[in-house]
Amino acid sequence: MRGHQYKSRLDAKSAADGIKLANENALALLEDAQLLFDNQRYERSVALSILSIEESGKPSIIRAIILTDDPKELKKEWQNYRKHTEKNASWILPDLISKGASKLEELRPLFDKNSDHNQTLDNLKQLSFYTDVFSSKKWSTPKKVADKEIAESILKVAKIMSQKSDNGLDSIKGLELWIKHLKPIWKQEMFKMKEALINCYNEAEEIGIIEKGKTKEMINFLI
Repeated sequence: MRGHQYKSRLDAKSAADGIKLANENALALLEDAQLLFDNQRYERSVALSILSIEESGKPSIIRAIILTDDPKELKKEWQNYRKHTEKNASWILPDLISKGASKLEELRPLFDKNSDHNQTLDNLKQLSFYTDVFSSKKWSTPKKVADKEIAESILKVAKIMSQKSDNGLDSIKGLELWIKHLKPIWKQEMFKMKEALINCYNEAEEIGIIEKGKTKEMINFLI
């Protein structure tokens, strides 16, 4: 039996372990989704692809958790970690990039609280698992909801989301730098957070945690 769910602070080592496991599980779920797709079990492929997307969304929340000391904020971040619609927020990222988004400001739809794209994906996951009934006594079944085209589309998103660049910032040392630079200004003015992120990348590049040129890429993305 599992113990009580953890809801307190994390150090760099625990965070690095959690991120590594989330990334590994995202890939495992993706592999299962591909197997189901190859065997024409499209509705289940959709469901597992979405689960993979959700696992891929955990590392960013973990990075927020390690910057948080306030009990109320910690509680909120752990709720986000376990809330499906918070973990799948980035699933529209590939579509935004395909439409030309390359700057932080062009990715605002990811963080739009008025958008329903998070709930849309969660609804699709539920409908890919279960039968249900809606208005006018209309019944829904997974086979009618998730066809090959939808399965292929969601599987593609899951593949993109699970492609993690091995830049070292999710290592223990990398997360220690993350805490050092981001924690003092966390959730303050955007210009301060951008500056801190650039400084974090710059130091990580100087000590060889990330490849040369990564700081420049981040500057181009942020500014």
